[in-house]
Amino acid sequence: MTGAFQPQDLLPTGATAIAGEAFIGDGAGVIEDVALGIHGGRPRPVGAYLSPNQSKKDEFPEMTKRVLLGMLTPSSNTVLEPVTAAMLSGLPEVSAHFGRFTVKEISLRAAALDQFTDAPFLDAARLLADAQLNVIGWNGTSAGWLGFDADVKLCKAIEDETGIPACTSMLALNEILETTGRKRFAIVSPYLDEIQDKMVANYNAAGFEVVAERHLNDRGNFSFSEISEERIERMCLEVAEAKPEAIAIICTNMRGAPVAERVEKALGIPVYDTVSTVLWKALRMTGVDTRRVQGWGSLFRELHG
Repeated sequence: MTGAFQPQDLLPTGATAIAGEAFIGDGAGVIEDVALGIHGGRPRPVGAYLSPNQSKKDEFPEMTKRVLLGMLTPSSNTVLEPVTAAMLSGLPEVSAHFGRFTVKEISLRAAALDQFTDAPFLDAARLLADAQLNVIGWNGTSAGWLGFDADVKLCKAIEDETGIPACTSMLALNEILETTGRKRFAIVSPYLDEIQDKMVANYNAAGFEVVAERHLNDRGNFSFSEISEERIERMCLEVAEAKPEAIAIICTNMRGAPVAERVEKALGIPVYDTVSTVLWKALRMTGVDTRRVQGWGSLFRELHG
């Protein structure tokens, strides 16, 4: 033996220890730490040892640029979060982040309408904005009965409050129908008669033609999440008899997105679910190619960005 053992003897050939970083500890502990690439029982710091011609700066590659999507979410909704995450599963750089506010009932009662005033939206949007999001989406359909201008004003209020671009499920749906020229369409929803009547009237007044509709006369909101996919499919098959140019599944707490691809294959009619429409719009606003969202209906393939 030519000399006393030194911990740096265990470094890879040609590597250089960074003074003050690589070795903390003594005796056998130091030897074990070096062998495991850790020090002091903690993960080794960046640059603890470097290969020849490697700087501390480039030891690890730069992280892929992330795309962060915010989704304003009704408090009693248990569908849109897992469905959105599933749709994004093939896009590792994209993530969705959810901010809730109170929504328990969908009706024209004053208390139910008051759930959709600006204040709760903006409170949730401000918290989402802390995450430095690229876009904030209202993942809900209230403009269907409140009037589409309500969502136009909401987007402006969110943008003014947070500085982050905003979109909504219903404005995205309308954009899709306009862009594709499919203005003769059918509506499937779980809503009360009074809500469905308002939606049909608002669409007809906006220059669309609702040629068929099915709804379940349910006050919701939690109960919408318990409607089976089979029942949603059956409702789509029923409205298809009127030969619409498209079918819109309007409710973000109903499992419409998972059935879209199957129904389209069975009927040859595009199916636009409102969880899908807001995600489609958010991805387009952030420059993500929507064709990467596969198996969730023709929307993402046909109108890609």
